[in-house]
This record gives sequence, structure tokens and C-alpha cells, in this order.
Amino acid sequence: MEKLTSEQLHRPSVDTFKEMEKTPVYVILDNVRSLNNIGSVFRTCDAFGVKKLYLCGITATPPHKDINRTALGATETVEWEHFTSTTDAIKSLKEKNVQILAVEQVQGSTSLESFTPEQGKEYALVFGNEVFGVEQKVVNLCHGALEVPQVGTKHSLNISVCAGVVIWDVFSKIQYHNK
Repeated sequence: MEKLTSEQLHRPSVDTFKEMEKTPVYVILDNVRSLNNIGSVFRTCDAFGVKKLYLCGITATPPHKDINRTALGATETVEWEHFTSTTDAIKSLKEKNVQILAVEQVQGSTSLESFTPEQGKEYALVFGNEVFGVEQKVVNLCHGALEVPQVGTKHSLNISVCAGVVIWDVFSKIQYHNK
């Protein structure tokens, strides 16, 4: 077994990536404070061709050296927008008939393995603050919630890890299982 070179991976150029059809998924960061987490989410959004990333509230925006350190160039490929208020971002997406899902432990949440995205529908996944999660007023605006099943004692994941798990799961179901 030999590692593949960058050329063998056939990665698209930045310009080609920007023109590619994207996965019908938006990501919303609700008051995420860690610049490293933000950069990591940029990279995940790039990896799975997310349509757009919304950075809301206190969530920092590029350019910033600490975001760039973990984003590794993804701030140049992923379309993003900042909203002062997460609720405004959600209202904007609702006007486009996007299904808004908080990624949060709430009553009536859907366990991630049970979630099946509908063909032809666009989704927005809302990830919250490292300490407080998704704000309740934001949860109230969502159409539903997804929860990552866990068996450990902490009952939570780092936001960038959680985003990676959930975005991959939704991407794989849309790309490979809904065909």
C-alpha cells in the first residue's frame, strides 16, 4: 500500500471547486467562539462541498490567522456570510424553503442514524457554542433537531468534531444512499 500523491487524488482547483455543483446543505455556526473550531468547520465544508457557511453572532470571520491555520485554504473555496444574528440567517434560509435542523440534544430530536434526507430538499445544519450549544431561541426557529447518539459520560462532542460527523453523515446519505 502506498500513499497517494496530490496529483493522484485529482483535487479540483479553487476555481473549478467554486463552479462545481454543491451538496444541498448549508451550515450555520451559532456563536462559536474558538477560531480553531471555525477553521476546522471551513475545512469540513470544503471536503463535503457544502453550499454555504453562515457565521453568526460572535463567530469570527476570515481573514484571521488562527482560522486560516486550521482551514488550510478552505476560506478561499467555501462560500460564507456573516450575520449579526443567527435568527436572521435562519429567516433568510427559510425564505428559500430550506429545512433548518439544530444539531442539539432536545426533546423530540432525531437520532442521526435515523435521519433520512429527502431528495430535492435543501438542509441547514445549526451548530452551537462550545459551552451553551444552540441558543434556545434559535432551536425554536428550527424545523427539527438532530442528535449524535453517544454512550460516554460527557454526552457532548467538540463542535468541530460534531460538525464533521454530522456533515459527513448527511453528505453520504445524499450522495450515496438517496440515489
